[in-house]
Amino acid sequence: MLESHLTKESALQDVVKILEDMTMDWDMDFDDSIGLNTKLIYDLEFESIDVVQFIVAIEERYKRRDFPFEKLLMEDGRYVDEIKVEDAVNFLVQNIKGD
Repeated sequence: MLESHLTKESALQDVVKILEDMTMDWDMDFDDSIGLNTKLIYDLEFESIDVVQFIVAIEERYKRRDFPFEKLLMEDGRYVDEIKVEDAVNFLVQNIKGD
């Protein structure tokens, strides 16, 4: 069920599921479970193409192509160096509010 208002808890579940699916077969040193403080680039060893795939997975999960991803990926006109799971969760909660 896709809600018109998303809770932080359900957004976290969605983001974690997407990331787990993406990284399931990756050979990486990250052994912890994915949580709010998990960093996509440092912890999960994301490359730029992985960030793109993550964005596509979010669009597919919520069946929307109109998310303002520049708010998640850019700050002061420059791409951010890191994205935490919490950043993605907050981004989703802010952009899915019965619009």
